[in-house]
Amino acid sequence: MNSASATGDLSPDEFRTAAHAAVDWIADYLESSGQYPVRSRVAPGDVRAALPAVPPQHGESLDSMLRDFHSTIMPGITHWNHPAFFAYFANSASYPGILGELLTAGLNANGMLWVTSPAVTELEEVTLDWLRQLMGLGDGWFGQITDTASISTFYALAAARERAGLDIRTKGMAARTDLPRLRVYCSEHAHSSIDKAVMALGLGHENLVKIPADEQFRLRPHALAAAMAADEAAGFVPLAVVPCVGTTSTTSIDPVVDVVRIAREHHCWVHVDAAYGGVAAIVPELQYLMDGVDGADSLVVNPHKWLFTPMDCSVFYTRDARALKQAFTLLPEYLVTSTSTEATNLMDYGIQLGRRFRALKLWMVLRAFGRDGLAERIRFHCELAREFAGMVHFEGGWELTAPVTLSLVCFRRAPEGANEEAIARLNAAIMERVNARGRVYLSHTKLASRYTLRLAIGNIRTDREHIELAWRELREAAQFVETSGERRE
Repeated sequence: MNSASATGDLSPDEFRTAAHAAVDWIADYLESSGQYPVRSRVAPGDVRAALPAVPPQHGESLDSMLRDFHSTIMPGITHWNHPAFFAYFANSASYPGILGELLTAGLNANGMLWVTSPAVTELEEVTLDWLRQLMGLGDGWFGQITDTASISTFYALAAARERAGLDIRTKGMAARTDLPRLRVYCSEHAHSSIDKAVMALGLGHENLVKIPADEQFRLRPHALAAAMAADEAAGFVPLAVVPCVGTTSTTSIDPVVDVVRIAREHHCWVHVDAAYGGVAAIVPELQYLMDGVDGADSLVVNPHKWLFTPMDCSVFYTRDARALKQAFTLLPEYLVTSTSTEATNLMDYGIQLGRRFRALKLWMVLRAFGRDGLAERIRFHCELAREFAGMVHFEGGWELTAPVTLSLVCFRRAPEGANEEAIARLNAAIMERVNARGRVYLSHTKLASRYTLRLAIGNIRTDREHIELAWRELREAAQFVETSGERRE
């Protein structure tokens, strides 16, 4: 490594040159990301095989690293920033968010305690209160930033378990005969992060009760009430219910008002999974999506999904910060400070001690776009979804398989007279052909055992031309598969 620094690090001038080149490349990449194949075309092991098996003995130049980045790393990237990335909920990055991430890396601050960087804690508090207001939620919410919704949901159920008063924090759960069986409830269409949280917290996967959904894939309140009553009669203790504002497969909206009412009758925690759909409430005409949420105990929303903030940035809110703190707070002597008790030490509210300065990028996104700018882009994505749904609806031999609630369309090719097995093979082959061509990337799910394609719109750079491209690719792929007789067995 060519360096004049006694530390062995780069010189400031070398860093400036490389960083300026990297920023130029990022700007060019984001503006032309559509030229890449959306899904990586490498085979398993290709990237690893192209890299040395042993670490370098001597320092290497940044030029050589950047050459390898372009020649070896880039082919192994699936481009989530691609405007035709429709496979999963988007996590596209805006320029203000990227700038915030760059500054965060430069500062390298650790916000574990207030005193270790007061701005890290206090900017997080202010930014999350702004987001709360933008979504139309009332006062009284404590917020913190985690990495993903999986961790936010884990925290919610940990707080629920603590509030149940079973002294699990101290005594654990193993070999205890005094503990009741605890139950958690969610829709059959809820995200797998709930399953994982239940397993990780020692509640037992069989104690996660999946409640049947209605014809619009929403949790059925009467089924929930019946399940909880039956469990109590059998000696179980309902611990928490997790309704969704935007399920993963269909973006259906569970009836949060009813869920909260039923949960309160059984004295259990309500955690709202709005990881995808919550930020849509920034749009005034979509604020109804959060009806009932102010009656819940906790909530997760993911700005890195549909708020154009770089990975990772999940926001966890709770109305019972005391229970959350009781679940996790621990103060060894080496972390004792003389700071005023008015200061918040975010390490007390989760399992992590070290905390990145994630609030900076979200703060910059909120400031750069403002309420109107964010609402305009989210509204446009929902309009694009309705337009794509119209294309499907009015084309013979295709069908919508779920209501279009926000910016996701569930659909499939369904030739007249074909049985479900044949339809599943046909659509799997269509999706594979579309994805292999590299212009568009889709995913699938199953709804009531029906194989279904998903087109999820959420990338900040997605425009009408990209959904039109997706529809052309799908129709051409369907024609090819049907005329060639190609099917996935």
